[in-house]
Amino acid sequence: MQPSHEVAEVFEKYWDNIADLHLNTWQLRTLNAIRCCRTAALGGHIDACDGCGKMSISYNSCRNRHCPTCQGEKRESWIAAREKELLPVPYFHVVFTLPHELNQLAMHEAKAVYDALFEASWATLCHFSGGNKPGMIALLHTWGQNLSLHPHIHCIVPSGTVNKSGTMFRWKNVRPDGKFLYSVKAMSKVFKAKYLQILREKITDKFPQKLRNELFKKNWVVFANSPFGNAKSVVEYLGRYSHKVAISNHRILAVTNSTVCFGYKDYKDSSKTKQLTLSHREFIRRFAQHILPKRFVRIRHYGILSSTWKRGNLKILQETLWKTELPIKAVKGLKVRPCPCCKTGTLRTILSFDHRGPPEFYNHLWEKLQPAQN
Repeated sequence: MQPSHEVAEVFEKYWDNIADLHLNTWQLRTLNAIRCCRTAALGGHIDACDGCGKMSISYNSCRNRHCPTCQGEKRESWIAAREKELLPVPYFHVVFTLPHELNQLAMHEAKAVYDALFEASWATLCHFSGGNKPGMIALLHTWGQNLSLHPHIHCIVPSGTVNKSGTMFRWKNVRPDGKFLYSVKAMSKVFKAKYLQILREKITDKFPQKLRNELFKKNWVVFANSPFGNAKSVVEYLGRYSHKVAISNHRILAVTNSTVCFGYKDYKDSSKTKQLTLSHREFIRRFAQHILPKRFVRIRHYGILSSTWKRGNLKILQETLWKTELPIKAVKGLKVRPCPCCKTGTLRTILSFDHRGPPEFYNHLWEKLQPAQN
């Protein structure tokens, strides 16, 4: 179902005053891309069904990773690739969270703060692996439900490690019962120490001793859930989190000339669903906090799930664990677009146009290409 309102609608209403927010050029480019997504400003194309001949106009999408409208196809493609890499072992969901005291630093030194979060999370898992090679898929989220800054990493972790002996891979379960990964309290202490050490090396001059002392005194949060029920559960989880953005269009409940109202879950109050109304200025300010630095990689693969390791070893490990090749359900081509009119034909792009719109002869072209009427 199409949402009643879109994030881009808020940006459009406030755009004449956007300079008041003092955003950097990268943030402005991102907001403008979302604002223009699937409008005449980005041009478009004319599609025709190869079955019934019906023609339609579509405007181009911005394809920006922060855009809530453009993530569907990317998500499906990414999930299909991850399905082929699944192992017949339990997977755990682990979350590493930064204390709110680092929020101010994250706004000014985003790359260093978030890179350190990835590195410390992986170093923590390696610390408990006993010298063997673990695996991890890490996905960075920087937001809370109310669009506040809340940097944390969602991790998918297989329930074991790999030790290569000659040409054979030997799998070692983390625990015999498979119900837990590692002690959360122990992981929290190791994560805190490794993160502060890594961040200090990255930004020594901008990481004051007073802040470091304050962070050492705090109890850091590491969450480790019970293992997923099966491989399908892992894929469903990846689909929810892999290409998620700060706020989806479906959460926007109302947009007026001065305010925007959206729904959110208050996890501090038994996850009750509530509504929050913000001015356009405050909504855009909060949204802009979650625009990542240029070329920053927010989904990373480590260990036995890294691209380098998988390239030569994944199939061998799968055959070792399965004894047979992993059965994968065929995934339909994502580029195929069925015709919404006849339901049997496929849409083909026959003409593209820029921001000036379709050519004047479109109506003549449409009549010419329609199937002859008896």
